[in-house]
Formats: sequence, structure tokens, C-alpha cells
Amino acid sequence: MYNVLIADDHAIVRSGIAYLIDKQPTFQVVGQTANGTDTYMRVEQGDIDILIMDLSMPPGESGLITAQRIHKHYPLVRMIILSMHEEQEYINKAIHNGAMSYVLKSSPDSEILRALTQVSNGENYIDENITLTKKDLSQINSDGVDVNLTGYNSLSKREREVFPLVRWATPIKRLPLSSSFPPRPLRPTRPISSVSLSSKPELTWFATPFTTT
Repeated sequence: MYNVLIADDHAIVRSGIAYLIDKQPTFQVVGQTANGTDTYMRVEQGDIDILIMDLSMPPGESGLITAQRIHKHYPLVRMIILSMHEEQEYINKAIHNGAMSYVLKSSPDSEILRALTQVSNGENYIDENITLTKKDLSQINSDGVDVNLTGYNSLSKREREVFPLVRWATPIKRLPLSSSFPPRPLRPTRPISSVSLSSKPELTWFATPFTTT
């Protein structure tokens, strides 16, 4: 019996996946989390064989970063990314960061079940609606792959903390006052120029994958 952890910020999604998995004879759901931090902490506790995780679970770090952290410290945990993001760069980055499988949320339930079967056998699985080219494989296998995340990586520590909150249109004045958010202004145009975007709508779209979806 394989123990499965489900990580998604939407409770109804977690419940649906858990219901599907618990009907399978060789898999059981032993935990559910709603953000990257809780997901990592639950994996830290042990007994997780397979992790099914979304890429965007706001607010907090990107699922891409969580996947990388888990793969580095707990390489025996087999990760399946279940995401709405169909952009090739995120697929490539997720696999590069240690995910064994990538499944689209728009796909039928059978794709999740195939992914579970494959990763439990130690094999990779990519959604049948995704095509990986030789260029994609080269990016995935490259030690220096960055996949269009250079702009985000160039932000300061404070800007990275604020960045996920952009999606929720949180006013700067309402940000929590803590050591992480000292009472000093943040220039709103700085993140836009730093990640080579030209408008606030573009910034909001770009910020979404970096939140904990």
C-alpha cells in the first residue's frame, strides 16, 4: 500500500482526488495540505511515498520551489505535479526540479491513475496531452536550466515576499509588519521592470505560478 499526500489550495479539489485515490486497492491518502510550507513539513514527518502537488498554492512559495526542496532532502518521495499550467516552461522546470510526473487538471481522472501506477513502479509519466521535444528534454536535463525564471530570481528578498501578494491586489499599506516586512515603502514599479513586464496585468499573470496553486 502506497501512502499519498495531496497538496492543493482548493479543499474541493483535494477531496475529489482523495475520493478517487481511496477507491484504488494499492493507494491510500494519508494527508492533505494547502500550501508549500505545510506540504514540506508533512513530508518531513515521514511515511509519504507519493506526493500529488499543485504548482500554485497562494500565498507562499511556488510549487516549483517546494518540489525542488523536497527532491533535494527527500529524494525517495515520488512527486506528481497536477496543475492547470500548460506552459512548456513550467512543465520542464517541474520535471527538472524532481517531479516524476506532470498531469494537467483539464485531463480526465484516468491520467492521475496512470501517473500513480507509473511512479509507484519507479517510472516517469507525462500527461498524454503533453508533448516533450528534444529541446524540452535538453532543458530538463540541463544543470543550468532557468526556464524564464531569471526575472523572478533577480528580485530582492523583500520583493520576493511581496510578489505572491500581487495576485490578491494586497495594498502595500496593509502588508503585515514583521521582520520580513519592515515599515518602509516598496516601489510598485520595481517588480514590473525587474521581471521584464510592461503592465500590472502581466505582472499579476506572472506572479500566479510563484504563489503556493
